[in-house]
Amino acid sequence: MKRVPRIAVIGGGIAGLAAAFRIREEFDKRSAGIELELFEGRTTPGGNIRTERADGYTCEHGPNGFLDSVPATLDLIERLGLTDRLFPATDAANRRYLYRHGSLHPLPMSPIGFLRSGVLSLPGRLRCMAEPFQKQGAAARNGEDESIYDFASRRVGPEAASILIDAMVSGIFAADVRALSLPSAFPKMREMEANYGTLVRAMMAKKKEARKSGRKAGSPGGFGGTLTTFRSGLDELTGALAASLGESVNLGLAGRRLSRRNDVWTLQFCDGSSRDFDSVVVASPAWEAARLFDQTEPELAGDLAAIPSSPIAVVALGLNESDLGRPLDGFGFLVPRGTGPRILGSLWTSSIWPGRAPEGRALLRCMIGGAHDPDAVESSDDQLVEAVLQDIRPILQLRGDPEWRRIFRYSRGIPQYNVGHGARLDRIEGRLSNLPGIYLTGNSYRGIAINACIEEAGRIACRVSDDLN
Repeated sequence: MKRVPRIAVIGGGIAGLAAAFRIREEFDKRSAGIELELFEGRTTPGGNIRTERADGYTCEHGPNGFLDSVPATLDLIERLGLTDRLFPATDAANRRYLYRHGSLHPLPMSPIGFLRSGVLSLPGRLRCMAEPFQKQGAAARNGEDESIYDFASRRVGPEAASILIDAMVSGIFAADVRALSLPSAFPKMREMEANYGTLVRAMMAKKKEARKSGRKAGSPGGFGGTLTTFRSGLDELTGALAASLGESVNLGLAGRRLSRRNDVWTLQFCDGSSRDFDSVVVASPAWEAARLFDQTEPELAGDLAAIPSSPIAVVALGLNESDLGRPLDGFGFLVPRGTGPRILGSLWTSSIWPGRAPEGRALLRCMIGGAHDPDAVESSDDQLVEAVLQDIRPILQLRGDPEWRRIFRYSRGIPQYNVGHGARLDRIEGRLSNLPGIYLTGNSYRGIAINACIEEAGRIACRVSDDLN
């Protein structure tokens, strides 16, 4: 009788949980049995997706939500029976602000509004509006790597690159806009230039396609849809995934090393025990994955360890609304680097999703640290809160002190897809081709968002199923 395949998934964050769920589905489709086990070193599943509910506040430790524009994510949610639990952001979340010249400026939603706005100087705005007349860059024509700053500078001008694009990149990746790779971090933007020559022409074509299909066009960065979470918090998703996997989930058991004998992979754990598997899906961050291979596959381990991460701290504050001199009438604001404030930005959680704070209170999440301020995460709680308050008091005309606070630190927070990331991934894939049965997934490689991890989980599941069958 043929032996049932044994599959391990290392890492219990959204990437690992989704991969395990999809692998089981793929084998169920084929009416093929498997022995599937997921291993997570922490005592709770979910990775950085954690929701805290205390004193009337509902606060996320890590990601705030996901865009509802990716079919793979919505399909997964439906199969988990969570569709009626979805909680989309309010219309107010469409109003976003940029810190500039000591105050907040609404990001304009139309070309006329942009020309009238104060987010850039008049020459900067005019240069930005001239994007359709710029020639296609050599990097796009030749498929070369390029920093986001270099791309934006030649397409929309140096001022827009330093202010608008820098703030966006800081808000998403906590990154250095001059280091982050455009094709790795925003591949759709590279495709738009390569396929249409200019971003404006690409956006017009996409809007035309969207009108025909009845969906939303999205932004030049490839974003579209509505920011969405779940009624009681984002951990409803990871909790449902873990529950669906049942006894296959092993918590408090961290992988230490992987070694191969013939066609079998031996996974050694930190407690000294070990188990054998036919396939192993490594869904932990790249720096953790590197440790699994440091003795047996040192070149692979070196490439994995070389993927940098940006340290970041999230400071969540509960405020009395009567202490605020201006309404929190939007999504929040971003801060371009070098313009004064130390924080990267502030998300107005209770305005995005009503009910996240008690009546008469407001919940803010402020990000500090990142590639330009990596030592911030080493500050004490009081120092972090004071740094945030020093920035937001004048901006929000805040008079009183917070009545509630939480600080979440991530010393290796957000993977950085710097220039050269694509070439490194090619090397990693080349090394994996000599290691049948090993698969890498997670936000260290091809997308940091929840949607990207779920889409990649589906692709990994199909590869595992095809290879073992």
